[in-house]
Amino acid sequence: MHASIRILVTLLALTLGGMLIYALTYVGKQTQGPIEDALTGAGAIVREAEDAIILKQRSETRAGRLDSLKRDTAALRHPESILLGAFDENAQQSLKAIFDLEQALGTTFSLIQLYTAWGSRESQRFPTIPVESILKSGSIPVITWEPWLTDFDATEFPNGLRPVETRDKNGLRDIADGVYDAYLREWARAAAAVGRPIFLRMGHEMNDPYRYPWGPQNNAATDFIAAWRHVHQLFQQEQATNVLWIWSPHPAYGWFEEYYPGADVVDWVGLGALNYGTVAQWSQWWTFEDIFGKYYPDLAVFEKPIMICEFGSLAVGGDRETWYSEALTDLPDKYPLVRSILFFHFSDDRTTTQQALDWTIKNDTAILRAISDAIHGWPATSGNTDR
Repeated sequence: MHASIRILVTLLALTLGGMLIYALTYVGKQTQGPIEDALTGAGAIVREAEDAIILKQRSETRAGRLDSLKRDTAALRHPESILLGAFDENAQQSLKAIFDLEQALGTTFSLIQLYTAWGSRESQRFPTIPVESILKSGSIPVITWEPWLTDFDATEFPNGLRPVETRDKNGLRDIADGVYDAYLREWARAAAAVGRPIFLRMGHEMNDPYRYPWGPQNNAATDFIAAWRHVHQLFQQEQATNVLWIWSPHPAYGWFEEYYPGADVVDWVGLGALNYGTVAQWSQWWTFEDIFGKYYPDLAVFEKPIMICEFGSLAVGGDRETWYSEALTDLPDKYPLVRSILFFHFSDDRTTTQQALDWTIKNDTAILRAISDAIHGWPATSGNTDR
């Protein structure tokens, strides 16, 4: 069926292209511009149709490869293998970039990450369409859910909200006190309706006093815990038991015990491991051991599987190929609690610097080879799902 459609599309492209080229030759240079525009437009339509077919076929193929991945929530709390995955900024529109990256690495990504903020805009509702697309492809969504409280429309709340300029101060206490329950319940019901496991990484890096408004510059650690437990309780009440909860502190700022919500409401520990190199005055070339390894013992005490939620290195200041190779070679032996690694494949990252940072590796064959060699060298039980 799919082969027939592809043949039909190809024949259409050849026929249409031939007709337009003939017309272009026939009518001469005076009308060359409009006809060339038509040819370009027709070509774009054909490419889009072909891309859609290829994307659907690849989704079906990889879904078959991931059949062995147990998708029940209980199994994902104690995975037998390392679940590889990625974030790409284009993933909410198309999974093609994700598929291309995994193909270049010779593996299949069990997890695909999305980022979404709290708020009243349509884009801040539960991301049903991308989640369904990820699930149909055979992967499991990981949603980093950021409590930006200033994006809510106060008129949508019966009792109103504090003014925008003061909303972040003690904002986590407001969450714990139920101020945002209407939004949270709606989101939880949408998550429950999916009926398949979803990883949820809420309020990440809550111990960092510089980065996000839900950090310690505005909130007490006890309020973070209260907010987390309150949201978790709402999800339980709305039957969203398919959600797996990732608690994700910043490794460098410590205070892990003070911010830990409790073993009963945390399924995974998540950490970022991004090497910014010498891109800014506050950064330098750090090894994976510097960024992650030296904090591993402090987080292993929670006895939860660990997910490296943002894994990557910039190229400024050192050798990226060596960085990736050293990070991944023998990783299962060095860090046995690490059960997932998500590549941070972001080509236009402006979240920490005014300049755009490019974390992508898709065009660097040496890095792709180094990563592929490392992950294919892991023991079979460590889980390259495309073996």
